[in-house]
Amino acid sequence: MKTGNVLLAVVAGAAIGAAFGILFAPNKGSKTRKKIARKSEKFTDELGDKYEDFVDSITEKYEDLKEKATHMAEKAKRKTEEITEKAKQEAEKMAKKTKYGEGVEA
Repeated sequence: MKTGNVLLAVVAGAAIGAAFGILFAPNKGSKTRKKIARKSEKFTDELGDKYEDFVDSITEKYEDLKEKATHMAEKAKRKTEEITEKAKQEAEKMAKKTKYGEGVEA
């Protein structure tokens, strides 16, 4: 099960438990409604905070992966340029040998 789903289930369970606790408490209806409203507001604020934390975490992971991918791409580009330069030098050497008859058998 994913962490986000587990977190959501725990928060939802806590909210449902709190709501049932308030509903079955021996208070007047108006007092109970006020408690439910306060608890709902608190729950909404906590859920909003958890959502922001989740988004921040995902954003941070995305930025980290983006940085690593950029670094890997730059490294691959440098390596490709090195290999291309070596191949070019070898081709020039072979061309010179061929031009001057070195290493060519008749």
